[in-house]
Amino acid sequence: MKLLTLNTHSLIEPDQERKTEEFAKLIAGEKPEIFALQEVNQLAGEEILPDQSLKGFVRCPDFSGAVRRGNYAAVLADILNQMGVSYTWTWIGVKLGYDRYDEGLALFSLSPVVETDTFFISRTQDYHNWKTRKILGIRTAAYKNSWFYTVHMGWWDDKEEPFQAQMNRLGERLKKEGKTDKQVWLLGDFNSPADRMDQGYGYVCENGWLDSYCLAKEKDNGITVGGRIDGWKDRLEKVDSTQSLQGMRLDYLFSSRAVPVASSRVICNGINGPVVSDHWGVMIEMEEDEG
Repeated sequence: MKLLTLNTHSLIEPDQERKTEEFAKLIAGEKPEIFALQEVNQLAGEEILPDQSLKGFVRCPDFSGAVRRGNYAAVLADILNQMGVSYTWTWIGVKLGYDRYDEGLALFSLSPVVETDTFFISRTQDYHNWKTRKILGIRTAAYKNSWFYTVHMGWWDDKEEPFQAQMNRLGERLKKEGKTDKQVWLLGDFNSPADRMDQGYGYVCENGWLDSYCLAKEKDNGITVGGRIDGWKDRLEKVDSTQSLQGMRLDYLFSSRAVPVASSRVICNGINGPVVSDHWGVMIEMEEDEG
């Protein structure tokens, strides 16, 4: 099994059409069983697309918002279909970003999606508040005993929406619903550098989540952000940090259980595939299928 995560920074990127095509080619070549995307955007005022017109789309029952023309996930799914690679997929809008985008989350699966889940992890549930956070999960026909969530966390030092509180809500909800009885994956942008064990990354690990990068037998340097990006520019300027020069590992695939990970590698970094976002992606491959 291959799993992949990428913060797409979609529609905000220059030369978006080319970058979407290049990412689709990478997906078509690698064919990860499941991949998770964050900052999956659409323009808020665009034409609404009927669900039945979206091939492979599975609506999350807890999300009633519209999928609109130009939605990054819908465009990506369409390109993949044209390449002969069919995924089932789901998307939710989380908040209004940059005052013009429905910013959301998406998950794609090669096997049919049999169940979806979404809930708020932020205290605020205001769609117009840029600090609003949700997560989105799926269970699939091929991996019925596993849940896969796409995650985009806030920052450790945010006084209004601290990382710790969001992580607590996440863990409490999964436990309350009995999902921790199964294998759970958290894939995404955690906005927390891996070298800060005293902050978000360390807190996730302290709560029993296992970093697939650490479990992997083969790995690269794991860096997923090579420079100053939105949300981190001011933070890096406030501290004497070499992270902005050396890069940061902000994107992870966390597992609720110890699993045999054969490899972990950064993708879409100009080495393993072209750069398509301000983040680079991560793809892991398991030694054997985990159901």
